[in-house]
Amino acid sequence: MKITKGRFAAALAFTLLGLGFRGWSQAPTAVANSEATQQLPTWAYIDPPSGRGRGAGPRNTNPTDAVHHVPGSTQEYPQSFISSLFNVPDWFPESHPPMPDVVAHGRPPSVWACGFCHLPNGMARPENESIAGLPVQYMIQQIHDFKSGVRKSSDPNLLSVQHMKNVALAVSEEDINVAVQYYASIKPTPAMRVVETDMVPKTKPTGFMLQATDDGEEPIAGRIIELPEDRDLTELRDDKSGFVVYVQKGSIKKGEELVASGDNGKSLPCVTCHGSDLRGVGNIPSIAGRSPTQMVRQIIDFQTGARNGQGAAMMKPVVTNLNLNDIVNIVAYLTSLKP
Repeated sequence: MKITKGRFAAALAFTLLGLGFRGWSQAPTAVANSEATQQLPTWAYIDPPSGRGRGAGPRNTNPTDAVHHVPGSTQEYPQSFISSLFNVPDWFPESHPPMPDVVAHGRPPSVWACGFCHLPNGMARPENESIAGLPVQYMIQQIHDFKSGVRKSSDPNLLSVQHMKNVALAVSEEDINVAVQYYASIKPTPAMRVVETDMVPKTKPTGFMLQATDDGEEPIAGRIIELPEDRDLTELRDDKSGFVVYVQKGSIKKGEELVASGDNGKSLPCVTCHGSDLRGVGNIPSIAGRSPTQMVRQIIDFQTGARNGQGAAMMKPVVTNLNLNDIVNIVAYLTSLKP
């Protein structure tokens, strides 16, 4: 099938918001075993310490009766509330529309509160999708793809995807419509501070994301390292506490050139459907200012065959010629943009 500019851009929309890229030298195949899973970049598919299970870092170590505050907020919440899958600490209720019940509390026992993972402002954390301001129909389609099983993860053990599938299987169409209308109405806010560097803090996986250690620095070595600006505030689900994103020196400029030109036929310009500012047009979602960890995973999932559904057939042949360096550069540039 001939890939036109329009088809490519539409496909890229569905890939970058799944809200990734993969640099495998071999032909993409579905990842269905532990050996293949080990090939996935550990900085995008967070692998917790051995023996704890994927994503099994404790949500917190505070007593359940401890009461917390965050800077700039008049709210206070006990740890038991913050840790609940069916409550969402709303530190800054004035910064978004009133949360619908399914967003704030879910539908026990199977439908978690949407805001627990995606946060009240929809910008989420690295293990979940940032969905603020995405088109309504796009989000509805993604939930249906999780439900039908055509959207999976290249890592079959990735808990965030497993949890989303479980929610999608249990949630009603009415609640889907209410939730996506809420998140579509929210304007995305800057949540990333991008730093170009050759050296990054040494990190370790804790829970579902990376955390800096006290062991000094190491070469970035072609990775993207996304860390919370304040780990404690992030664990309190403060949706105004953002992330620092370390990228290789020069990668933003290289990514800008790839996004604008397509590198002489390797790819095609993204602005064709996403608009000149890459913030989306019509039902094509924004790809600017989103979490790089999220975007990297999604493109890998398309290339491995783990993610199918609407737009996947067009996207797969388009991303085939992009190597890991291309992927990192493109995502570094996209992350540096205003959402």
